[in-house]
Amino acid sequence: MGIFGRKRRTEGGSAGRHAAPEADDTFEDDEYDEYDGESELSDVSDGPFDVADFEDDGIPRIDLGSVKVPVPDGSQVQVEMDAEAGGVRAVHVVTEQGQITVSAYAAPRSGGLWREVSAELADHLRADGAKVTIGRGVWGLEISAIVGDVALRFVGVDRPRWMLRGVIAGPQSEAAAAVEVLREIVRRTIVDRGDAPMPVSTPLTITLPEAVAEHIAAQQQQG
Repeated sequence: MGIFGRKRRTEGGSAGRHAAPEADDTFEDDEYDEYDGESELSDVSDGPFDVADFEDDGIPRIDLGSVKVPVPDGSQVQVEMDAEAGGVRAVHVVTEQGQITVSAYAAPRSGGLWREVSAELADHLRADGAKVTIGRGVWGLEISAIVGDVALRFVGVDRPRWMLRGVIAGPQSEAAAAVEVLREIVRRTIVDRGDAPMPVSTPLTITLPEAVAEHIAAQQQQG
């Protein structure tokens, strides 16, 4: 099911605070615990935004309930269903640079969840034999990993009551461009946490637009 949006350039190109981490701005795995972020909350003055603070900017997004994700022109949306639970496991945006997945989670008001999650993620990646590098990015810690021929980049955004995680997986040849594509999509994502109390780290529910849900249901019936 392809859903297409307007193409938008990454503001500021590769300069300034949107630039990829420089070589001297990354460090080896064993230095991870020594990283001292300046704040437990990420700077989101340029996005991503909470739905309560968002003003319509005219950018087409796919509304997934808890997150409203922009889809670059020429990209395709893929829905991953959970056969056992009967719901949606994830929604991916497939670009020329790689497959992007954006997920939101319940978090403390004080932030800091991404630091905890990223440490566990780095450990899992290393256990799987990945070459892991930690760096400082637009919102704080970023994780780069090489698994076989695939390059992965993870970013996380800490805000009061929610944490947003984005990942892109693609060929190593596209790794440099993939970082900016991932950041631009995360930057333009809107998070709708809702008011219901829920435990920290609980994934926020993904719901599909009616037209997409009907399309998937029709495919399942045909199958």
